[in-house]
Amino acid sequence: MADAWQRRGKRRVLDTKIFHIDAHALVHPRTGREHEFWILNAPDWCNIVPLTRDGQVVMVRQRRHGTDEETLELPGGMVDPHDPSPLEAARRELLEETGYAARDLVATGVIAPNPAMQTNRCWSFLARDVEPTGITKLDGGEDIDVVLVPYAEIPERIARGEISHALVVVAFAYALGLRPPR
Repeated sequence: MADAWQRRGKRRVLDTKIFHIDAHALVHPRTGREHEFWILNAPDWCNIVPLTRDGQVVMVRQRRHGTDEETLELPGGMVDPHDPSPLEAARRELLEETGYAARDLVATGVIAPNPAMQTNRCWSFLARDVEPTGITKLDGGEDIDVVLVPYAEIPERIARGEISHALVVVAFAYALGLRPPR
């Protein structure tokens, strides 16, 4: 690989409650030309594959405004600054969005959602033997329906495009046996 890109500067372009965007001025190591790259700085995220004892996946149906579609997804969300770890964020998000609690929660993988322009990671977890508590705590912008889906149907639902959120598909790939390189 060529020499490292040299940084000439950085400026804040946008600052929001959830993320901020910086424009990085970088010099190409082979051509010497300066290029501007816009980098989205976001918190880490987590997704949980929650399984009931009888083989159901606890999923959420909600409107996604980016694609203006209703989606079928796994529970998950941001790793908040007060969360002690991504695992504890996953435990919190599962309970808040679905009202289900996990006793056995294990990390299955972590990915970079879009390393070309994002700084964050997305953690995937598998939760076994989840049980309903009846207690949810949705964020002000969330309108979620909890849906139970037989685990055996997941690959076909992905193949049909019924489950199309890329990070959800990755979480299922980890849960179904695909493991990240070590």
